[in-house]
Amino acid sequence: MIMTGRARTPLSLAAFAALLLHSPAFAAIERYTVMTSSRSVGTLVADGAGDTVRIAYDYKNNGRGPTIAETVTVNAAGLPVDWTVTGATTFGSKVDERFSLKGTTARWTDATGPGTAEVKGPAVYVAQGASPWALSLYARALTKSGGKLPALPGGELRLDEVGRLALKGAAGTVPVTAHTVTGIGMEPDTLFLDGAQRMVAYATPEFIVVREGLEGEEARLRGLVADWNTKRLATLQKELAKRPAGDLRIANVRIFDPERLALTGPLSVLVRGNRIAAVEGADVRRAGETVVEGKGGTLLAGLHEMHAHLGQSDALLNLMAGITTVRDMGNDDPVLDRLVERMESGELAGPRVVRSGFIEGKSRTNAQATVVVDNEADAVKAVQDAAGKGVFQIKIYNSINPAWVPAMVKEAHRLGLRVAGHIPAFTTTDAMLEAGYDEITHSNQLMLNWVLKEGDDTRTLLRITALKRFGGYDLASPAATKTIGLMKSTGAAHDPTLVIMELATKGRKGSFPPGAAFWAPHMPVGVQRDLKQPLLDIQTPEDDAAYRGAFDTTLEVMRKLNNQGTLIVPGTDLGGSFWLHRELELYTKAGMSNAGVLKRATWDMARYLKRGDRFGAVRPGLVADFLLVPGDPVADIAAIKTVAMVVKDGTVYFPTEAYAKLGIKPFTGAPAVSGAGFRN
Repeated sequence: MIMTGRARTPLSLAAFAALLLHSPAFAAIERYTVMTSSRSVGTLVADGAGDTVRIAYDYKNNGRGPTIAETVTVNAAGLPVDWTVTGATTFGSKVDERFSLKGTTARWTDATGPGTAEVKGPAVYVAQGASPWALSLYARALTKSGGKLPALPGGELRLDEVGRLALKGAAGTVPVTAHTVTGIGMEPDTLFLDGAQRMVAYATPEFIVVREGLEGEEARLRGLVADWNTKRLATLQKELAKRPAGDLRIANVRIFDPERLALTGPLSVLVRGNRIAAVEGADVRRAGETVVEGKGGTLLAGLHEMHAHLGQSDALLNLMAGITTVRDMGNDDPVLDRLVERMESGELAGPRVVRSGFIEGKSRTNAQATVVVDNEADAVKAVQDAAGKGVFQIKIYNSINPAWVPAMVKEAHRLGLRVAGHIPAFTTTDAMLEAGYDEITHSNQLMLNWVLKEGDDTRTLLRITALKRFGGYDLASPAATKTIGLMKSTGAAHDPTLVIMELATKGRKGSFPPGAAFWAPHMPVGVQRDLKQPLLDIQTPEDDAAYRGAFDTTLEVMRKLNNQGTLIVPGTDLGGSFWLHRELELYTKAGMSNAGVLKRATWDMARYLKRGDRFGAVRPGLVADFLLVPGDPVADIAAIKTVAMVVKDGTVYFPTEAYAKLGIKPFTGAPAVSGAGFRN
């Protein structure tokens, strides 16, 4: 039975000081299994005695993952006084973080640089690079303090009890209490503690770190977290979703016309139910309407994020960024099934989802996907199963045996499915295009075989780190010329995810990456810190120059593809939302016009997904999926970064309201509303 609870009230400083008389004791050793998609991918071991604990955290999924070593010493209140975190992040960026508290002086160094603060009362340092075990440290300290503590470098942590249950394992039953820790990022972290307040599990709907012997409970725990997150997000949906009391009119707006590649003069748009009923004069008003004042801003069809791995936590953020449709490129299928159901029912806010059938091959480094095959017959059967689920396409991944691809492509095309994907290890882009790929995913995947050496294994981080070999690369080489020519002759599309390539090649420690420079200062402190941790380990001036040059080469490849008529498909692989705006901005640097980019993200993608009869423009008869920006994105593409309103299926959202609830500083105000108003 699950029982809800409440946060405790903070203790006075005097009561807190009394707690210092009681020294905490760490367990001698705690062992955990790291799991994703119900498969073990690594371990976490916390080995402690007295006031000091050492943590080793390591997991690998899809050929990559963090390796972290920590040593933490706490005082009698459970607050860290000395903390070192070393190792590497998921993509190899080095971690060397240090914190100390001496007297009232706190000092730390992390990816953002050095920091210091005078601590005049109890406060807890939140380690940037720490393992999930740190959450149990915060939870114990928060319990002692009454449920709330100021956080260093900034903000406040809060502990809330959300449920109690009993877990069954090989050693018997373990009663646990579920808590959320709020204040680190934009959403709560959920962990499960035993009676001694030791961590039993940390879980998300897709990922879990669970105590050894309790692995059989991982699906239940992930499901519980998904349900609790759903309740929180469903509450937000009720507060944010606005349904017009009468017809909805967006007054005094200019509409982006994707066929004319231009804005109209001032007009108004009438929405009845979930359809655009009419486009009329700017000043037209009728009794009983709910009127949103556009003030001369731009109305354009909802954006498409074509490379998503959607979770319920980022679904709302995508919608608030004006993304009304995502193409999911691979997911934990049962988790995504539930999310889609909840969004389609209106329980949760989020975009429409077009599904891909993700198919991976079995290897020592394969992605822990829902569908992993180890022979051609099963690979073809996986294509058939995907078609039976109504997906738009199949996506072939790194560990698929290239010899199976022709049969997979033939079956997919027979069943009316497109074929997209990575280039499997030990083959070439050219071979996959000749086998019938309809779309190549990621610019590095398209280009890699030009610089790979014999035996190079792209099932590892090499598929990212080999980018530095492109600094100064000659695109007139026979290898590049052949691939670019095949992209034209086969008519294959390309999903370059330029923004993640920019993040990898241009992210540097201590500063925001170019793709986040506009929006990062609006984020909570924890998110800002994470953005200043680069993706890759770039140590030397030579590597720095090579990686920067690699991105220049990538942009030049995009120019060549665009100039020859290859369809560039806009996606991010970074969760969408704010990143998609930068992806589109980068296309203008690859030679596309602002208007051409807007058309690509709206009209073109609706047709590519075979939904052009319902979506892609602001016209009578089409579904009411659109966004309002105060500026003119045809004149300045950056105007799409400031979204004042989003309408999906006739329901209205003001991003300003959502951001305020998520700890994000709003980018603009909400439009004025008159007339009949909204009903929630």
